[in-house]
Amino acid sequence: MAEDIIKRLRDAAKRNPRKIVLPEGADKRTLEAAAILKREKIAEPIVLGTEPVDGVTVIDPASDSRRELYAESFYEKRKHKGIEKADALKLMDDPIHFGTMMLHHDHVDGFLAGAAHATGDTIRPALQIIKPAPGVRAISSFFIMVVPNCSYGDNGVILMGDCAINPAPPPAKLALIAISTAKMAKALCGMEPRVAMLSFSTLGSAEHESVDKVREAVRIAKERAPELAIDGEMQADAALVPEIGGRKAPESRVAGKANVLIFPDLQSANIGYKLVQRLAGAEAIGPILQGFAKPVNDLSRGASVDDIVNLAAVTGLQADDSLR
Repeated sequence: MAEDIIKRLRDAAKRNPRKIVLPEGADKRTLEAAAILKREKIAEPIVLGTEPVDGVTVIDPASDSRRELYAESFYEKRKHKGIEKADALKLMDDPIHFGTMMLHHDHVDGFLAGAAHATGDTIRPALQIIKPAPGVRAISSFFIMVVPNCSYGDNGVILMGDCAINPAPPPAKLALIAISTAKMAKALCGMEPRVAMLSFSTLGSAEHESVDKVREAVRIAKERAPELAIDGEMQADAALVPEIGGRKAPESRVAGKANVLIFPDLQSANIGYKLVQRLAGAEAIGPILQGFAKPVNDLSRGASVDDIVNLAAVTGLQADDSLR
C-alpha cells in the first residue's frame, strides 16, 4: 500500500483537475511543480509571479485587474480591526494575500504555499478571510507518512497529527484532531482508521498531568465518535508493534496495529514526523490542513518538487466538500 498511496492520490486528482493557486512564483521548486501538475493533468496550476512556465497561467498581482476588487473585499472583512483601504490595497502586492483573495472569490478551487514562507505567514490571511468551515472549532493538520519497507500502520502508511498548527491543544481540541484525522484517513487513503493517542504512558503505566490530558482527550473522542477505533493513552511502540501492543494492552482494538498517531502537542509531533522522514526515508505528504471552509494547505519550507505536486493533488481533492 505504501507504494500505491501517492499514485492513488494523484490519479484521484486527475479525474477532476482543480484550479490551484501557487503564490510562490519566485521559488524554483514551485515553478517545476507547476509544470508537472499541468503536464500530468493533476491540477490546473495558477502561479503568482513574473517567471513564465510552459503552458501554465502566470499572474502578476501588481498588474492584475482584480487587485482593487480584492483590496475592497479584504478591507470590508478587516475594517473592524482598524485596517485602512490603502493598507488593504498594499497587501494585494503580497502574493499570499492575493492568492487567498482569489480563493475567497472562488476564482480558484484551492490555495497551496509555504515552500518559501513560514506557516504563520502562509495561513494567517486564510484564518482572517477564509475562516473555519461551519461547525468546525479547530483548524489542525496531519501528515500522510509513506514509510518504505515497513509493516507498521497499513503496510507503511501512517497518518500523524497535529504536526503544524496547534502548539498545546487542550483535551477537547486534541479529541477533535483525532476524530478529524481518522475521517481523513478513510476519505483520502481508503484506510480503516485505528487511532492511537500517544503519550509516554500506556493505559495507566505512568502518572503525570500531561498523561491526564491525553486520557481526557481519549474519553472525549470516544464519546463524540463511538464508531471509531480510538484508544490511549499509549506509547508509540505499544501503538505500532503487535507483540508489544499485545503485551501492554491486550484488550485494545488499536494497540499494535495503529495507523493514525495523534501526538499530545506540536513539539513532539513535529519532531516525530521529521525523525521518521529523515531516519526511515519516509515520504511526508503534508502538512495537510483540515477545518478551513475552502481548501488551504501549507508546505514545509524543506518541501521538494514532488512534495508540492503531491500536496497540490490533495488540495484539489479537498475541493470536494466531504474532504475538508
